[in-house]
Formats: sequence, structure tokens, C-alpha cells
Amino acid sequence: MTVESTAARTPRRSAGSKAGATGAKKSTGANAKRNAGPELVQLLTPEGKRVKNAEYDKYVAGITSEELRGLYRDMVLTRRFDAEATALQRQGELGLWASLLGQEAAQIGSGRALNDDDYVFPTYREHGVAWCRGVDPTNLLGMFRGVNNGGWDPNSNNFHLYTIVIGSQTLHATGYAMGVAKDGADSAVIAYFGDGASSQGDVAESFTFSAVYNAPVVFFCQNNQWAISEPTEKQTRVPLYQRAQGFGFPGVRVDGNDVLACLAVTKWALERARAGEGPTLVEAFTYRMGAHTTSDDPTRYRGDEERLAWEAKDPILRLRRHLEAANHADEGFFAELEAESEALGRRVREAVRAMPDPDHFAIFENVYADGHALVDEERAQFAAYQASFADVEGV
Repeated sequence: MTVESTAARTPRRSAGSKAGATGAKKSTGANAKRNAGPELVQLLTPEGKRVKNAEYDKYVAGITSEELRGLYRDMVLTRRFDAEATALQRQGELGLWASLLGQEAAQIGSGRALNDDDYVFPTYREHGVAWCRGVDPTNLLGMFRGVNNGGWDPNSNNFHLYTIVIGSQTLHATGYAMGVAKDGADSAVIAYFGDGASSQGDVAESFTFSAVYNAPVVFFCQNNQWAISEPTEKQTRVPLYQRAQGFGFPGVRVDGNDVLACLAVTKWALERARAGEGPTLVEAFTYRMGAHTTSDDPTRYRGDEERLAWEAKDPILRLRRHLEAANHADEGFFAELEAESEALGRRVREAVRAMPDPDHFAIFENVYADGHALVDEERAQFAAYQASFADVEGV
């Protein structure tokens, strides 16, 4: 799998172009209205053209060619890791995988805006943010293989373990940010969640507490437009970023397929937090090109036209076009990155296949402090089920 083929897989605060895509199987008019959306912050067009923005240009004004190449490298390698994890799940090496395909710009742009002492609360899809925080990508896979509850020390990278319960990490982030403020620390907290999680009560409670206590937290919503099979118009009558107004803090919608815009807007929001100006809601308007997880079939609820329209806005191809047009990178760079991508893929495959099989009976441990008759019964039934495979193999 080459870098080129991997890449091809594919709020109103200031003016920009409107995100649009049409063609879902059902409710075409509703989807068109949803995808048109309000104007959003954009610094790179889908064609890779740099556009000016009076409010946010200053946050990326000094970016160098090397840094631009670094952002591209981050996105390409993150996508390659994600593709390998998806393939490994299909081969039976992982129990499940939540792909980030299409959301690389939102994650890398926001992740690279963070300072080392900022703290991150992710969901279970922030593989690009984990990359930016220095978490070895192979450590992300243990949980999805069932061998641990998270393969890294959160305090080593200021990157919390993945959170499976939808939306609960926003409360954890808010509480942590309130503690940061009381300690007088010059740092910020960022909480990642999706458009589906925005409907959870935990998120609303987080907005309330963070606003009242002026907590230094950035709520970063990756609106990939599909909460599994539910489009956003089934969840809200207004753009998600506008919800912040009701809680008394700013919201901004950014082009989530534009890594420069995501970098700039997140820097602005984190700067507000560190300056004691309280929370911000950033809605990164992007698109989930693949399935919600490997247990999902997106062809059952959305059409090819919508997906193809968004593949034309691919965040990796967008930055590559800019790099080539502005002479920020040559063919040698892309060739070296392709080789690095292949090496990463091999390393991920080898690491996962070297992991032990999960302990089949660990799920019955620590359910009750003193044990329970029903759990014992279920354990015995599961043991008999496992033994049946050995009987079949012995025939």
C-alpha cells in the first residue's frame, strides 16, 4: 500500500467556504441542508489553495516548510496505522477497531496545537492525537485485542486512556480543568468527542460546570456527520457549535478536513483557556469515510455519492496539493515517506501478532467483590463452550 493510494482512500467566527455533500440514499434534501451548513473557518481549500483569514492567520503565520511536511507526515502515517489496524481486525487479530479514516486533519491539527503540559481526554478514535502525544501506536491495539485496558501510562504523555462510555470523558476533562485552575497552572485541557456524544447528558453537564467555573477546557467535537447510522439532523436543529451560546461560552465551526485551520482554531481556543477566559467549543466539520467501527456497514444507511463528494475533500490530498504547488516538498520527500509508511505497517503487524491471546476468563473476575453464584454459573457455561472447540478439533 503506497502513500498515494493510502491518501486516496480515502461556526461562524470568520468567513470561509461552505462544506457541502449530497447524495445519501434517503432524505437527500435533509442531508444536503445538513452538509451545506453555515460558513466555517478554512485556510486551505480542497484544491490546496491557501486562503486568508483575518482572525486566524496569525496562529499559523510563522509555519515553516518543515512543519508543513511534518503535518503531512503525521496524517499519512496515522492513516497507514489505521488501515493496518482495520486489516488486522478483518484477519481476526483484533476484536474490533474504530477507524479515523477521513478525520486525520482534525486530529493532527488539534493535536499539534497542544503544549506538552496540556492534558488530553480522548474517546476511542483519537489515534492521530495519540500519535501527536508520543503514544506508540502499537500500544493502542492491546485494548482492541482484549489483552489490557489501555497500553500506556496516561501521566507519561498527558494523554488519558481511551474512553468507551460515550461522552463521559467530557466530565472527567471538566473536573481536571477545574483542578488545573485551582492549582494556578498555566496549562489547558482538551476533551474530544463526536457528534453522537454531543447529545449525551454528560456533555451538557460538562458545558454547565465548565462555564460556571470558567474551566480552562476546550471541547473538541469531531462532527463526522454520522453517529453510527444517525445523521446529525436527527440530533439537533442547529449547528453543533451554536450550542455553546446557551451555556455562555464561544463556539466555532472549523473545516475539519483542513489541517491548518484545525491547528489555528485549536491554538486560539487553548490560548483563551490558558489566559483564564474559560471554555470553548470547537466543532470540526469533517466526514467519516469508513465505517463507525469494523462491526458496522455504512452502505446500509448512506449512499456512494455523499462519500465520493467527501473523498474529493480528502485532508491528506488537500495538503499534498498545497505542498506541491508551493514547492514545500519534492518527490524525494514523498518517496521517503512511502518507505516509512511501509515500515510502520510491518511493525504494527508484527507487534499485534506477537501479543498474547486474551485470557478468556478474565471477564468474570472482579465483577463482585465477594463472588456471585450467577457469575460462577456463567463461568462454568463459558468453560464448557470453550471446551467444545477442543472436542471438535480432536475429532
